[in-house]
Amino acid sequence: MKAAFLETTGAPEVIRYGDVPTPKPQAGQILIKVAAAALNPIDTYIRAGIVNMPLPKPFIPGCDVAGAVEAVGPGVTAFKPGDRVWGSNQGLLGRQGTFAEYVCSGQEWFYPIPPGVSEVQAATVALVGITAHLGLFRCARLQAGETVFVNGGSGGVGSMVVQMAKAVGASVVTTVGSAEKAALCKSWGADRVLNYKTDDVPAIVKDFTKGQGVNVWFETQPPDFLRAIELLARRGRMIVMAGRQARPTFPVGPFTSRTCPCSVSPSSTPLPTSSEFVPRTSTAG
Repeated sequence: MKAAFLETTGAPEVIRYGDVPTPKPQAGQILIKVAAAALNPIDTYIRAGIVNMPLPKPFIPGCDVAGAVEAVGPGVTAFKPGDRVWGSNQGLLGRQGTFAEYVCSGQEWFYPIPPGVSEVQAATVALVGITAHLGLFRCARLQAGETVFVNGGSGGVGSMVVQMAKAVGASVVTTVGSAEKAALCKSWGADRVLNYKTDDVPAIVKDFTKGQGVNVWFETQPPDFLRAIELLARRGRMIVMAGRQARPTFPVGPFTSRTCPCSVSPSSTPLPTSSEFVPRTSTAG
């Protein structure tokens, strides 16, 4: 089969294109004919050697994939030939990636593509959709009626955050750098779209939230913690997923006063009575 591969990590020039053996599914594995694959920053970090992982040689990069099952190995029960599937865990921790005509891996790494969703759509939203979902719902525990600020709403993850937050009934404020990107975010349902080059972002966010701040700050750029904390609501949550090389100063004082239980007024969060108090352990420092 044809594939993009590399023998050693380094600059983009280490990537080669040519013939490699077509894999055969072993027990519990499925072979997928690739219809679409997506490129993500993690793929470039692995290729460059910035993220150190065990790599087979030759190594085929790429996490995201969508296509149809070509063949199955012994013991496979989740899929059959012809099923459309997507996945987002290839090219990691010794697994071969997706920039090839075929991908072979364990059935546990793949999921059915819903009817009406194309292979291109499934591959495009895979990793960015997972990132947005984990940040919003597992980590930030976003609820309907809350306000989300997305710093960079037209990017891969940012676009998913805008749409997922709106889907559960949250209000969304986001930043972009052009009128074209603003139109995209508005089409996805963003309630307020700001141009970070020309708009007074802090002033507009404070006005939009009536001075209460945003409940969830989703940072897709190298973070400016001082600005973000200033615009957080009391007990607000912040998701930081970018800035691998950034080394910003963290404003401990403003963060503590904004997020600690002592900062919440008694009228909004009454103290528990003795009968309601249940001691809990915590891993927080």
